[in-house]
Amino acid sequence: MSQGSGRKLKLMVVDDEHDNLDLLYRTFRREFQVHRADSGIKALEVLEQQGEMAIIISDQRMPEMNGTEFLEKTVEQFPDTIRILLTGYTDVEDLVDAINAGKVFKYIVKPWTPTDLKAVVEQAAETYNVIKKRTNELGRSLRRESLMNGVMSALRESLDYGSMLQTIVETIGSNFDASYAQLRPVEENNLTQEDFSYQAPDEEANPNQNSTSRPQGVKSSNDLVQEVLETGQTKVRDSQDEKNPYQQLIVPLTYQKDVLAILSLCQYGDFSVETGSTHPVVSHPAHNMGGCSGNESPRADRSPWEKEDIQLIENLVGQAALALSQAKLYKRATELAQQLRLELEVARKVQMGLLRQSWPEIEGVKVQACCYPAREVGGDFFEVYVQPQGDLWVAVGDVSGKGVPAALFMASAISVLRRELSQEGSLEPDVVMGNLNSSLIEDLASNNRFITMALARYRPSTGDLVYTSAGHVYPIVWSHKTVIEQLASPKGKVTIEPNLLKARGIPVGILPVWKGKPGQVQLHPGDVLLLISDGITEAKDPEHLDDGRMLNEDGLWRLLTKQDGPLSLTTLLDDIRADNTIQEDDQTILSLEVL
Repeated sequence: MSQGSGRKLKLMVVDDEHDNLDLLYRTFRREFQVHRADSGIKALEVLEQQGEMAIIISDQRMPEMNGTEFLEKTVEQFPDTIRILLTGYTDVEDLVDAINAGKVFKYIVKPWTPTDLKAVVEQAAETYNVIKKRTNELGRSLRRESLMNGVMSALRESLDYGSMLQTIVETIGSNFDASYAQLRPVEENNLTQEDFSYQAPDEEANPNQNSTSRPQGVKSSNDLVQEVLETGQTKVRDSQDEKNPYQQLIVPLTYQKDVLAILSLCQYGDFSVETGSTHPVVSHPAHNMGGCSGNESPRADRSPWEKEDIQLIENLVGQAALALSQAKLYKRATELAQQLRLELEVARKVQMGLLRQSWPEIEGVKVQACCYPAREVGGDFFEVYVQPQGDLWVAVGDVSGKGVPAALFMASAISVLRRELSQEGSLEPDVVMGNLNSSLIEDLASNNRFITMALARYRPSTGDLVYTSAGHVYPIVWSHKTVIEQLASPKGKVTIEPNLLKARGIPVGILPVWKGKPGQVQLHPGDVLLLISDGITEAKDPEHLDDGRMLNEDGLWRLLTKQDGPLSLTTLLDDIRADNTIQEDDQTILSLEVL
């Protein structure tokens, strides 16, 4: 299994049983560069020496450090690594911890079959390659954005046309490690006599750069520049002179099909460039435009411009050409930004419309709910559903990720949940969660997404609350009536403790068959059930902003016990959000209070 360049991907196997290590090594040594470790501690040492692994296969049960603990230690330094956990048993709690803390891609139950294991590893390798490809694409995108922003910022500071052209050649020449660069303006389809140049600092000290030292018979490349002017296409020259190899790139600055200037970049070194049909190689001799001649010393520490670099340069000079007409560029950018804001605002309204804004009143019960996405749209949601027989269902869910992708899965989850709750008969929360998983597993798994959720059914006639959780933050139950009474007492101190409903289950979208257990509790007048998303508990604690401590369940309980009147989620969220100037995650909260 290669990374696209012929090199094998690196795979590490970690197991305290040497027979398993040998078996895994023999299984994958032909397709991967395999590294072995018989403990989590030794595996960390291997990672320190060898760097990032494409795939890590780790046993769960190991002395000193189990598989989940080891994998968790690798997440921060190697976020792209695909992690696979081997286990001899299926324990829901360990599985949830491995998924949340160790970012496990798959888990495999011992004993495994070689065919199944190879299939999982092949899928992991493909996933890793996709992740690295996207990471590289993101890096190029960020680089392009950074360069474009830098050029635009510099151009806005330019006072006249000449300084603007000088800024373009200096910015592009320096950022793309050119030895020399030259920019020649074009007026009425003709090159002007003006030229604006850039020379790398290390080339300025080169005593051979003087044009008088260039060899006789070197032909000027004005004909190549003229060809670029006429065709409007980028040209690449690659000279492999043994003494003085160089690479030259000539790019037109075009705005609305008009060539405004010609940029020439030159780079010395022993290399060649592959070009596609859009970048034909021109095999003319060296020339003196932009300082390129056959007389300067090669630069061994410079690397050639690859296709992606050429494309990036073309995009960048295209933006630079647009900057020559700043008024049009500003108008276009303003219109695009306004359009994007309007579209996201429409998406936000549509998403908020999916969440219930009101629900039927139930005698003896008060329900409150709020949802605040971190971005214009998000993956958090809540649901309040009253069945004809009087059962009240409440839920809070959180789709992994943020933004538009998470919002789309959030809409699907609400739709499927409402369909399940509309079924006739007495439903159980764990059955509903299993049906939800069956409906969404294919789409979630194929997009590497999952959903955590807390779901509960309250029956007012009996006061019974049946609940279940899919890897979600634990629901909380407490007597708010008692809190008010204790705050009003002479001591004014709350001594009761909240009841965390610790029903365990795996997130929706992880396994084909959902695994989890329901729980049951009796609610009495004055009791409150609170469902929250992790955006609440992971918000900064208002009383510990200096050290950045998260609110967690303890901090949330502290804020709840300050309310000496009727429970108000608005007041609670105001307390949480007051000093949190940056909302890092979606925040959703729902309460069910028995009056």
